[in-house]
Amino acid sequence: MSNHETSRPASVRRPRIAPTSGAQAQQHLLTAAEHLFYREGVRAVGVDAVVERAGVNKMSLYRQFSSKDDLVLAYLKRKDESFFGYVERSFAKHPGEPAKQLQQCFDDLAMRASVDDYRGCPFVNVACEFPEIDHPVRQFVSDNKARLLARLNELATAAGADDPAALADALGLLIEGVYAASQTYGPGCGPILAAPKIAARLIAAACAPANVG
Repeated sequence: MSNHETSRPASVRRPRIAPTSGAQAQQHLLTAAEHLFYREGVRAVGVDAVVERAGVNKMSLYRQFSSKDDLVLAYLKRKDESFFGYVERSFAKHPGEPAKQLQQCFDDLAMRASVDDYRGCPFVNVACEFPEIDHPVRQFVSDNKARLLARLNELATAAGADDPAALADALGLLIEGVYAASQTYGPGCGPILAAPKIAARLIAAACAPANVG
């Protein structure tokens, strides 16, 4: 060991990374990626930043993920599960009442989009960073949006909408508007707070009054 290394202050020594199992490393990496990608963007965050925040070494990352794109897809899968989890929890507040389920989705979305650090839809954010429509990341985003529209269509049909697909499309567009407004006007802005009222009008116009209740 050289004199330089011997005299190096303990405060600036590189911290020793604790060994982790493959499963632990994967979860640490995904948690780190979820925070960094959502807050700062995928392109702006390098794998070194993910590794540092996760507290593992770079070799651990490449043991779990073949590339950064693979890590991004894993991040999107985690976000997809979270997204449909809270969407279904919104619907579950009114079992057997599909029109109210649709309305509740917007009431809860307006609340989520009014949190100070809300960064919008992670799928929209990522899609903006990948212009190639045939890229696996863009395809994942398309699948996520298609599944949401299909779920809205299903509930619109159950609610007795005269044109379920048209109502689902209109509500889907309104959801995307909330995401955009949260980043342009800011969380909790007027356009976001107007969304539940607009949704109520769309649902009432499309569905039989007896089903809207």
